[in-house]
Amino acid sequence: MSREVFLLPDVGEGLIEAEVVTWKVRVGDVVTLNQPLVDVETAKAVVELPSPFAGTVVTLHAQAGDVVDVNQPLVTFDVDAEPAPHATPKHVVHDVPDEGRREPVLIGYGVATEDEIHARTARRTTSIGATGVSSAHDDRGAPGPVRTTPPVRLLAKQYGVDLRRVAGTGRDGLVTRDDVERARTARPVGSIADASRVATSPRMAGRELAAWDVGPREERIAVRGVLKAMAESMTLSVATQPQAAVWTRVDATRTTELIASLKAHPDWAGERLSPLTIVAMALCDAARRFPGLNSHFDAAAQEVVVRRYVNLGIAADTPRGLVVPNIKDADQLDLRQMARALGHLVATARAGTTPPADLAATTLTITNVGPFGVDGAMAILPPGTGAILCVGQVAPAPWVVDGAVVVRQVLELSMTFDHRQIDGAMASSVMAHLARYLGDPAPALLAR
Repeated sequence: MSREVFLLPDVGEGLIEAEVVTWKVRVGDVVTLNQPLVDVETAKAVVELPSPFAGTVVTLHAQAGDVVDVNQPLVTFDVDAEPAPHATPKHVVHDVPDEGRREPVLIGYGVATEDEIHARTARRTTSIGATGVSSAHDDRGAPGPVRTTPPVRLLAKQYGVDLRRVAGTGRDGLVTRDDVERARTARPVGSIADASRVATSPRMAGRELAAWDVGPREERIAVRGVLKAMAESMTLSVATQPQAAVWTRVDATRTTELIASLKAHPDWAGERLSPLTIVAMALCDAARRFPGLNSHFDAAAQEVVVRRYVNLGIAADTPRGLVVPNIKDADQLDLRQMARALGHLVATARAGTTPPADLAATTLTITNVGPFGVDGAMAILPPGTGAILCVGQVAPAPWVVDGAVVVRQVLELSMTFDHRQIDGAMASSVMAHLARYLGDPAPALLAR
């Protein structure tokens, strides 16, 4: 018997630390190769780490909530047989049998196709339903497991909801996201300790941290995970990129009419269409017509890097905070493909399962403040990009048509850009193009 130590791998690209969210094993448990060990939260995503060894858990080197540096001990095992190759900061791949075929399993987090993601999710759900547990022990060491999924467990932790007290309404009693939301709404905040548990979530925007008259007079929020990544990114952007902005109001009536028409058509049943879908198509079209828009200023080389592909970042509001995953080669998609890509991107972001690769190499970004009832905003550029388009709400407003004032569906767009390589003339031309596109999107979409 030998003793092996599993070091925290770099589950993304150059990450330096991760927070332990949920242990799925305890000291004394006998685990198999590739059995899930722990969920960890990085600055980019919640990641499930499988075991690189088969053996007995001797030591868990961190508790839920602890932040562990990459290459530091995470789990120590007693291993009976020859150990599997030791995990390193790079991804280590093992081939294991799975339902009659061999599937690569990553130590850390891998990039899978959409079909593979759906297949793995289905297998995981089936396993939960069959065994009655999700192989995840309660964070607080409660006797017996709670039947749920890692994203729901994370949400419960952020809200301060005790999963042991939540009745699951999912299949075979599985605790769902809606169950946690209901428990959070119904649960009175009965003490300062309860309020503090809610308030110490890194998630600040979009939800109340704690009841005003119950929580402490001052609260301190640990800056880590998504909040830390966002703070560092925005500070770097403002400090290194000279930013300017342009904006315009658009008559988007024909855009909304097109969406309504497509939704009513049988061929589009079940597709998730919204003004954002059309805006994404319009921005990709603008990048093709004005390549300088999709550029990056390389200060070290004193070069402007023009990309003739669009990795379209979409700022997503999630329970973990603001993340910006991107759709690779979005300029190659038609309207249906764009709708599906946006739906998948938002769903995985909110579930905390976005692969780190989908958060890297963004070239152009959209942030949508419309769902919050906001007309517009001036966004801060993500580092390494040339422009970010902010989309406001579509709302009825007076508009002059053929000399008469009529009510139209009006949308406000604003674009922040790096003024080193994009000047006001190009930025204004882009905005005018977007206004024309959204004013009558059908011809451009039919040309795709």
